[in-house]
This record gives sequence, C-alpha cells and structure tokens, in this order.
Amino acid sequence: MSTNASPQSTESLAGLRVLLVEDTPALARTYKGFLREEEFDVDHVETGGAAKESIKSGNYDLVLLDLRLPDISGEDVMAWMRENGIDLPVIVITAQGSVGVAVEAMRYGAVDFLMKPFTEDRLILSIRSHLDHNRFLKSATAAPAAAPEAAAPAAKPVAPSPEADGEGFCGFIGESVPMQAAYRLIRSASTSNATVFITGESGSGKEVCAQAIHTTSARASKELVALNCAAIPGELMESEIFGHIKGAFTGATTDKIGAAQLADGGTLFLDEICEMSPHLQTKLLRFIQTGTFNPVGQANAIKVDTRFICATNRNPLDEVAAGRFREDLYYRLHVIPVHMPALRERGEDVIRIATKFLRDYAAEEGKDLHDFAEDARNALLAYNWPGNVRQLQNIIRHAVVFGEGTELKASMLRAPIGHAVEIAPPPTAPRQTPQQPISATQSDLTPPDPNDLNALAAFIRPLEDVERETIEQAVSLCAGDVRKAAVFLGVSPATIYRKQKSWREETT
Repeated sequence: MSTNASPQSTESLAGLRVLLVEDTPALARTYKGFLREEEFDVDHVETGGAAKESIKSGNYDLVLLDLRLPDISGEDVMAWMRENGIDLPVIVITAQGSVGVAVEAMRYGAVDFLMKPFTEDRLILSIRSHLDHNRFLKSATAAPAAAPEAAAPAAKPVAPSPEADGEGFCGFIGESVPMQAAYRLIRSASTSNATVFITGESGSGKEVCAQAIHTTSARASKELVALNCAAIPGELMESEIFGHIKGAFTGATTDKIGAAQLADGGTLFLDEICEMSPHLQTKLLRFIQTGTFNPVGQANAIKVDTRFICATNRNPLDEVAAGRFREDLYYRLHVIPVHMPALRERGEDVIRIATKFLRDYAAEEGKDLHDFAEDARNALLAYNWPGNVRQLQNIIRHAVVFGEGTELKASMLRAPIGHAVEIAPPPTAPRQTPQQPISATQSDLTPPDPNDLNALAAFIRPLEDVERETIEQAVSLCAGDVRKAAVFLGVSPATIYRKQKSWREETT
C-alpha cells in the first residue's frame, strides 16, 4: 500500500479559504480571533448580498453562515447556492431561539449547526472536520475511473434517511440538528473504505457510530471487530490486535488469531485510540500503510483487507502536541472525521432517549411507568449530563426499579448509588442590587421617592460599576477565558482586555 493512499494523510489545511458571513462586527472579530492560529484563511462579509458575490468567485472551500442577516436570510443564501449548483459545505450559525429555523437550514443542505454562544473548540473542530471531509470527497470524485472488471462492486446497503426513522438512524435515537449533521457524515463515510476518526465525550455514542458506519457499508456482511485500547493491559494489546503463535511468550500455550485477522474483509474499530502505547502506535502505522502485520513470534507477514475506524474522548491534536500520539499516525487515521455531540447539545433528544429507556425498562420490570411528569422533563432538560447517554440510561433504569405509578416524577431521579441527581436550578428572577433599600417585610420592590436622593442612590448604581461587575463575573464563569466570555457578552475580546487594563491602572 502506498504511503499516500489516504488523500489527506499528511496534508494541512493551508491554502483553503473560509467565508464568514456575520453582520455583528464584534462577533465576527471574536470568531476570527478563535481561528487566527489555523492554517486556512478566513474572509468576512456582513450581508447576504456580499456573501453571494464572494461565493460567485469560486475561491472558497466552506461558508460559515449566520442565519440572521440585515438584507436577506441565510436560508435565502443557501437556496441561491442550490439553484446555481454551488456545492460548498455550509456551517450554520444561529441564536438559541432559532433552533427550528436551523432545522430548516439543515434541510437546505447545511452540514452542521452552531448555536450561539459556542466554544472556540467547537468552532474549530466543525470547520476542520468539514474542510477535511469536503476535500476527501473532491479527491474521491476526481479519482480515475475503475477498470471494467471492477465496475460492478458488491451492492451496498442503503442507509435510511434519518427523517424516515422515528427513532433516529442506525441504532441512534434523536432528531436534533447536531445529530442530523452526524447522520450525514455517517452516510458519507459508509460509501468509502477510508479510515474514520470519531471524536466525542465518553457515553456520547462513538461505538454506535462505528457500528452504523460498518452496517451501512459494503463490508456489512463481514465482521466489525471492536477493541478498547483503554481496557486491555498494554503488554497484551499487541497480541489482541495482531495475535500470536504458540510459545511466543510465557503463557502462549496455543496460537491466537488477533483482531486484525478477524476483521479481514470487515472493519477494525479501535476505541480510545489515544491510550495506545507509542511502541504499538508504530506497529499500527505500519499495518495501516502496508495492510500487513506479523503475529507476535511469527516471522511471516499476513496480509488482510481491513477498514479502520478509531475513536477517542480526548482532543487528538492536544495528544499530538504533548507527544503522546504520533503525528504521522494521526494524519493517517484522520481521513474522515466524525464528531459525536454531547447529550447536553442535543436539546429534546434527551426526552426522546429517556422515554425509550423508560418504556423498555418498565416492560422488563413489569411496571406501569410510561411517561414523565412535567417536573421530571424539566429536570432532565436542565441537567448537564457529563456522562452523556450512558449516564442517562443508568439513571432511568434506577428510577424505574424504585419508581411507582404511571408517571416518573423528578423526585424519582436519583443516581444508582443513592445520591440526588444534581439538577441545574431553573432560571431565577433578575438579581436584585446588593444595596436593597426595601424593608425585609415588604413583598414587592416599591420605587423610591424621586425626591429622596439617599434612596435613589441605593437603588441606582453607576453604569461603570454594573459593567465592571458583569464583565468580571462573565470572565470568572468562563474560568478566565476572555475570548469565551466575550462571545457570551457580545463584545470584542479587545474591549475586555482594554477595560481590565484600565481597572488595573486605577488600583496602582
């Protein structure tokens, strides 16, 4: 196998161009600041008309498109692109109140959806993933035609449309915009033999994603062999992947066929790939490059036809930068990137998934529980779900075991070990000023006498004090990340830096 078999194995994103369409200058500066270290170039326009003129030039590889523009909508821009046969990946940006509009945008052809305010990592990951994927598709389209005898490959199972499946797609449950984007990538990956790199938090569905890619591919009739690199001791991992012969080491009393050979003609899924030892990373790289491997203790190499899918809950680029993961292996594996969204990013999918678990477990336990009370729904939607779907599954199972009645109430939502689920509190009323002039016995905030200057001074605070408190609180909540705080506040990071400097000067 050639070392250049993967179209993106060692290529950077240098020379690629992104068009940012955002009418709020402060936000545009913030997003460009997020991307300033990236290899691709970013140009900015503020209107839909200017976006159309820029896209006409044909110089862009991706569009980052705000839906709310001063002249025409983002949907209008995408409709115009479709009418004119312009096939560029579009990542939609919208505010929290526009999720329904974003769903429509996905139907217009958007490949991903970012809800304001989003993090720097989320923005970078989405752009990188879709630039990589689009370049891969272009490379595949431009590849030479196959020889006549290879022109009729085995029929591939057709991936169902997620809209046609009431429970989602290929084992997933959910209809949210982030999941629709994941479904699109899975369908695209299933038509290829290229390596897939899945990222996402623990419990977000990376293994289900790998299974979906395999079962909708031409390799579905063969095995999907999964190995968790974090669950197998390092000294046994090589034997688990490549196998061994009898007598290769102490305890090797028989020959063992490894996962690589079991996956011949099928798919090898390496979960938590970043946990693999550097020594084994070198051997895996050679295996991917050549398609051959040596079982432990055997001199003769074995050649197989294996499709690779890997996954990690870490940021692989951070692992590369820290020297824990080989850069050449990363680029060899990172051909088709797929990101699985966290459960907290999936909106009403939380209720859809929880309802499926509730009814399944209630049937198993012989309970009458079949729906959630309103307080339970609110609690499920408010919670942050650090353990994602796996945590939700455990909590619902526990609630069903100990719950009674037909509706599951918030009071039943307790973790398996008996501690209360840490439900985020509902939004509170606007915070009152600390200088509260009203007597504690009064139940309302009666305005002060306009002629009572002392009372007015207690109620009305200087604007600069309110501004400073708001900024400092935002920066503190964002763990000192000024750029992130700026996104939430809707200002430029430079504004915050300038004000912080002036406050420091005041105290010196």
